[in-house]
Amino acid sequence: MTTEKIPDIIIGRLPIYLRALQRLADAGALTTSSRELGELVGISAAQIRKDISQFGEFGKQGTGYSISFLMDKLRDILKVDRVWEIAIVGMGGIGQALAHFNGFVDRGFRVGMAFDNDPKKIGRKAADFIVLDAATIEDEISARGIKIALLCVPAASAQEAADQLARAGVKAILNYAPTSISVPEDVRVQYIDPVTHLQRMTYYL
Repeated sequence: MTTEKIPDIIIGRLPIYLRALQRLADAGALTTSSRELGELVGISAAQIRKDISQFGEFGKQGTGYSISFLMDKLRDILKVDRVWEIAIVGMGGIGQALAHFNGFVDRGFRVGMAFDNDPKKIGRKAADFIVLDAATIEDEISARGIKIALLCVPAASAQEAADQLARAGVKAILNYAPTSISVPEDVRVQYIDPVTHLQRMTYYL
């Protein structure tokens, strides 16, 4: 079965499994079971087996999963068996935090470029790179062949920045701006808005 036919909700659970497997590997474990994984991530063993079986048979009944083998397979499925270079657009508080976040590299990503339209930030160093003028997004990103961007601009600027990224050849945008954006069909957007998640949780309080 090709990944295009796999429900997105299943794809969304695979990084959770990969993270749990890494925890087990760091603890020295060599094998695991769907039950053990389920206890770590809060998902039923049956659901885990069903999700993983969408991509093949990676475990053996009675012996479970080889952790290193399953991690390699999940990295391959998620295409994080390589390092993806990403760009940050907007170097305010969120952008700065992401630029200095140390958790990208060992998960298949590396921040390579950052942009802002504030003259006070352009030309300044952020982590290991120099902040570039947002007016150069299309030229700089297309020249580097970057396909993933983190959008950390105010809501009023999000659509314009998204348009620039799409024209530059970016195919995946993680949007931290508190607004929806319109993109071409071949560009995928994920929204990260803490307030909406907080509002969802307060329903249960």
